[in-house]
Amino acid sequence: MEREVRVRFAPSPTGPLHIGGVRTALYNYLLARKLGGKMLLRIEDTDQNRFVPGAEQYIMDALRWCGIEIDEGIEQGGPHAPYRQSERKPMYRQYAQQLIDSGHAYYAFDTAEDLDAMRARLTAAKVPNPQYNSITRAQMRNSLTLPEDEVKQLLESGAQYVIRLKVPRKEEIRFNDLIRGWVVVHSSAVDDKVLMKSDGMPTYHLANIVDDHLMEITHVIRGEEWLPSAPLHVLLYRYLGWEATMPQFAHLPLLLKPDGTGKLSKRDGDKLGFPVFPLEWHGTDAETGQPTVSSGYRESGYLPEAFINFLAFLGWNPGTQQELFSMQDLIDTFTIERVSKSPARFDQNKVRWYNEQYLRAKPDAELAHYLIQELHTQGLAVPQEKAEQIAALVKERATFPADLAKEAQLFFQRSTTYDEQVISKKWNAPVAAALAAFAQELTTAPDTTPDGIKALLTQVVEGQGMKLGQVLQALRVAVTGAAAGPDLMHIMHILGAPETAQRIQLAVEKLAA
Repeated sequence: MEREVRVRFAPSPTGPLHIGGVRTALYNYLLARKLGGKMLLRIEDTDQNRFVPGAEQYIMDALRWCGIEIDEGIEQGGPHAPYRQSERKPMYRQYAQQLIDSGHAYYAFDTAEDLDAMRARLTAAKVPNPQYNSITRAQMRNSLTLPEDEVKQLLESGAQYVIRLKVPRKEEIRFNDLIRGWVVVHSSAVDDKVLMKSDGMPTYHLANIVDDHLMEITHVIRGEEWLPSAPLHVLLYRYLGWEATMPQFAHLPLLLKPDGTGKLSKRDGDKLGFPVFPLEWHGTDAETGQPTVSSGYRESGYLPEAFINFLAFLGWNPGTQQELFSMQDLIDTFTIERVSKSPARFDQNKVRWYNEQYLRAKPDAELAHYLIQELHTQGLAVPQEKAEQIAALVKERATFPADLAKEAQLFFQRSTTYDEQVISKKWNAPVAAALAAFAQELTTAPDTTPDGIKALLTQVVEGQGMKLGQVLQALRVAVTGAAAGPDLMHIMHILGAPETAQRIQLAVEKLAA
């Protein structure tokens, strides 16, 4: 019987969720949904010293905003609860003990001073990257070097110790990565990692393997930074007797800064002129203790569907020219085989482009809702029908929802200035006379639809012995103050005949003075 596909996103609650983490969660989610499987959220809080209050809730809120649905987790529960590692602490000890009993792990009683001295010796001997490994462990204080009775006495006396994995000295460790193909690492490059800390908490390495096994995880999709740890994890699966059901690994490419000069990190938030977090984060400066605020995509006006579409393409492509994908489109199209090995460079202009596409594709009624909300904060009230008309007219000039209200200001405020370049080139006495005549006729016009207004304007202008092209730019400046903007006939239709006529007359009087 084929196993159900089960994936997990397992962040540490050490601060806000970086967009690289969101991408990892997204790819896990897409694979699970594509293959009819389950998506788990597990909070890996074994390092209590780095725990940040509020980070756990932030992670869940961010995933919810992105539309990444969790099947099992802290909020949802599930058959493998609890889904917070700190609450699973008692179960890890037995697996560490199993590794000791089978000879694949050992007790290490080294003090911080012992470890410092070991590193100093190796550094002096010009050994690159000093490690506690299959060679150096022979000179350290552990259950492999100390007499058995001394080890027993140390354990019984309550002496502090850690449990380390006993990595073989000469062995090739192989695994097939779904993105990178076969990865082969010699065990001499792998150190004897700590599995259980002196406070009794497991390290990430042990807890993550045990939890993935017990939660029946079939695929581990995670960032490239975990690739060096993968051989260690393969050994743990083997030594615990779980190699036959070991999940398939897929290590995602790095996200680079826009200039390609390195990994896009949490510390880059706002420094580069764009958010690196999905939601705004309120934190504390580690050095000063002062409150800090880091911007988020949601608060900056990005739509979740645009943000997710953009993220999906940072390291994956469908193999076609199509760029706009709904979440369901992504689910239907996604395959792990089309994830690139190469790092993906972040492009802020591209995420803005995505936002424009999704914003402009929304129904006018929904855009009107954004417009009404924003205008309300400015003390302006506008009926739904008029808001829809305005939104339909200005949406092609908007990147963010807030832009709709900016573009709509011309409907609520008369301009007190007029574009000087247009006035100097296009405004003269015949034009002013033609516009004044048009304003007069407009107040009693029976048809004030855009087409009706254009027909009337053409009639009046031609009656003055002029052509439409001679007055159009001057008319736009008279009505809006600006040289460019949305369709002028629609602007005048929405403004209404009385307001349009008054604006034209005001301009004629002011520019004649």
